[in-house]
Amino acid sequence: MDNHIRKVYVPMTETGFYILLCLRKEAHGYGIVKKTEQLTQGQIKISPGTLYGSLSKMEKDGLIRFIKEEEKRKIYCITELGAQVLNLEMKRIERLYKSMKEAE
Repeated sequence: MDNHIRKVYVPMTETGFYILLCLRKEAHGYGIVKKTEQLTQGQIKISPGTLYGSLSKMEKDGLIRFIKEEEKRKIYCITELGAQVLNLEMKRIERLYKSMKEAE
């Protein structure tokens, strides 16, 4: 993982985090939006502009890849690089949570 990827994606935005988390299984944009709403009990709603801008950037940076098109919907999945970035962020969040609990 190069410095550009680390600088841009670590720490991640909530949108970026949920996109990568959702794309551990193949999905299209609307599926990502719905899964994110489900996982966050409606607390996070990704707008179409934010979603498609993020998908485009992540695809360009190699974190996700386009697989196929079904009924005019583009299906994406996470790449190995995307999985590495997601794993780094998950470890960072776990560290934050652990520190929070220890400080109580």
